[in-house]
Amino acid sequence: MTPIYDRVALIGLGLIASSMFWAMKRNTLAGHVTGYARSQETRDTARRIGLCDTVCDTLADAVQDADLVVLAVPVGVMGDIAAEIAPHLKPGATVTDVGSVKGRVISDVTPHIPDGVHFVPAHPLAGTEHSGPESGFATLFDNRWCLIVPSEGSDPEAVETLQRFWRGLGSNVDVMEPDHHDLVLAVTSHCPHLIAYTMVGVADDLGRVTDSEVINYSAAGFRDFTRIAASDPTMWRDVFLSNKDATLEILGRFTEELFALQRAIRQGDGDFLHDYFTRTRALRRGIIEAGQDTAAPNFGRSG
Repeated sequence: MTPIYDRVALIGLGLIASSMFWAMKRNTLAGHVTGYARSQETRDTARRIGLCDTVCDTLADAVQDADLVVLAVPVGVMGDIAAEIAPHLKPGATVTDVGSVKGRVISDVTPHIPDGVHFVPAHPLAGTEHSGPESGFATLFDNRWCLIVPSEGSDPEAVETLQRFWRGLGSNVDVMEPDHHDLVLAVTSHCPHLIAYTMVGVADDLGRVTDSEVINYSAAGFRDFTRIAASDPTMWRDVFLSNKDATLEILGRFTEELFALQRAIRQGDGDFLHDYFTRTRALRRGIIEAGQDTAAPNFGRSG
């Protein structure tokens, strides 16, 4: 396959960036890939495992002559990173990101993008509970969705090229407006993570149930909560602070649903509970039919 970009710079070398590198190499999507991470330890690890063709010790070196620059850092620092790399971006380059929030990222990054450089936000809907440069793998994006979220004035050719790139990484691709993206992700990702963190926190605070009982007797439901709650705390702190309005709207709706279920349980309304669970189970079947998960026991996951 002919490379889509001659030179790609990965800023941040965690799960997503490392998986992008291995997927790029699998399908020859880039001629040369540079990488940069703030931590010397992370850069040393990347060099040891062969992550990126060149691991750079400065942001300026990483983005020098890059055709595509990928911001794979927590959303709370993307604006600062954009300001730092701006003087070193070559004309015609595309800057993109992989953040879970788009409105805040667009407002933070856009003012720093030089004339002649294209900013095309994106969000791959793929991940695991693991993080760090050694957590990536080439198939992470296969048959998963990547949402391209053009900002106002995004260059159509740059948008189309980035779509081809993400398809080459294995993703299905769709285009979405920033505000709608943030509302959809509040439903499908942000609030579920917050609920998982809350449930694990409840278990941690409940004095009548010991830690060893929680750990040893965890049924699949609680295990899956802990799997989600193991996600990177810095990333999720920034997500909730950056997508405040949409998250609070969905949490309000969740609270209303929770009150309705509490009332049904208190009143012994079995018909309400059965109908409610029947309706919601249909959504789970839709996820399986769309190929976004498996119906195997324990969701087909080990451990």
